[in-house]
Amino acid sequence: MDHGAARTRARCCRMSDKGPWGGGGDSGNGSGGGGGDDGPRNPWSMPPAGKRGKIGGSTSLDEFLKRARTGGPGGGPSFPANAGRLWLAAVAALVLVWIAFTSFHSIGPQERGVVTMFGKYTGTLNSGIQFTLPAPIMRVQVEDVQNTRTESFPAGGGSQPNLMLTGDQNIVDLAYSVRWNVKSPEDYVFEIKNPQETVRAVAESSMRAAVAAKNLTQAIGPGRGEIEADVQTRMQALLDEYQSGVRVLGVSIQKAAAPSEVDNAFKAVTAAQQEAQSNLNRSRAYAQQVIARAQGDATEFDKIYEQYRMAPDVTRRRLYYETMEQVLNRADKTIVQPGVQAYLPLPEVRRQQQATPEPEAPAAAPAPEPTGAAR
Repeated sequence: MDHGAARTRARCCRMSDKGPWGGGGDSGNGSGGGGGDDGPRNPWSMPPAGKRGKIGGSTSLDEFLKRARTGGPGGGPSFPANAGRLWLAAVAALVLVWIAFTSFHSIGPQERGVVTMFGKYTGTLNSGIQFTLPAPIMRVQVEDVQNTRTESFPAGGGSQPNLMLTGDQNIVDLAYSVRWNVKSPEDYVFEIKNPQETVRAVAESSMRAAVAAKNLTQAIGPGRGEIEADVQTRMQALLDEYQSGVRVLGVSIQKAAAPSEVDNAFKAVTAAQQEAQSNLNRSRAYAQQVIARAQGDATEFDKIYEQYRMAPDVTRRRLYYETMEQVLNRADKTIVQPGVQAYLPLPEVRRQQQATPEPEAPAAAPAPEPTGAAR
C-alpha cells in the first residue's frame, strides 16, 4: 500500500511540472512555461532572458529616455554634450531679434518720434529709419504731427442743445467745431495728460467768453466771423500758456439760433428787424436823392449869380420872364388888349362841356299795328 501510494504521487508531480503546454524544459525561472524548443510555449510566461528585446528593436528616443532614467555621472539626467550650445544659440537669437525690433524705428514723413531714456526726454526723431538703444533703455513714442483732428460741439451732434448766454442777457444755441493738430510732439507727450479733453475744455471756455462779449443779434448774424476769430485767438493763447504743443487751425460755427422754446417769437423779432433795416435803407436812398437835388440847385444858383454879377438888369428881367412862364403855363388865361373885343374863353367852355353829361335820347314809341291785319 505504501509503495503504491508513492508511485501515484510521483506520477501526479510529473504531470503538473509538464502542464498542458508542455514540460518546463530549460526554463530557468520556475514558471513552468518553457516547454523546450519542441513543445508549445506558454503565452503568459516571460520569454527567455536571451530572447528579450529582440521583437521590434529599439529607437533613438527609447535610448535617450533610457539614459535619462539611468542618470549621468552625478546621478541626474544625462543629455547630449551639445545641448548647452543649442540653448546659448537660442538665447542669442532672441536677444538679436529684441534689439532689432526695439532699436530700429521707421518714422513716416508726417510723424515724429519722442525719445526717452529711462523715462527722461532726450530728443525728437525726424522722419526716416532711426536707430536708438534697445528697450527698456530707450523708448520711442511716435506722434502724427500733420493729422488734422476735429472736435465737434456739442459732442452728441447738432440734435442736442448747446445753450450759451450773450452779452445782452439772451440765450443762443450754438453748434461749432474746432480743428487742431500737433506742433510740438515733446510738449504734447509730456506737458498734458489727456490732450483731447484739454482741447475740448479750452474750446468750450473760449467760446462762452467770446459769445458773452456779443449781443444776440451779433451772435446769430454779422458777428459770427468775429466770434470765430476771437475763439481761435483765445484758445491758442491759453494752450500756449499750458505748453500743450497744440496748434489751433480754425473754428467754424455751424448753427447759431435762438432756443427752440422761443423760436417763433424770435422769428417775429427777426422779421421786424429786417423790416426796420429795409425802411432805414429806403430813407437813406431818399436822403441821397434830396441831397443830390439840392446840390444841383446850388450849382445852378452859383452859375446864375455869376451871370447876375456881370449883367444885373438883364439877368433880373430874364428870371422874371422865366418865372412868369412857369406860373402862367399851368393857369387858364384870357388876354385883353385895349380897343379890341375880348374873345370867348374857349378852354373854359370846352372844359365845362366835357364835365356836363349829354342828355339821354328818348325811347322810340312802338309803331301802331296795321288795321288790315285785324280784319
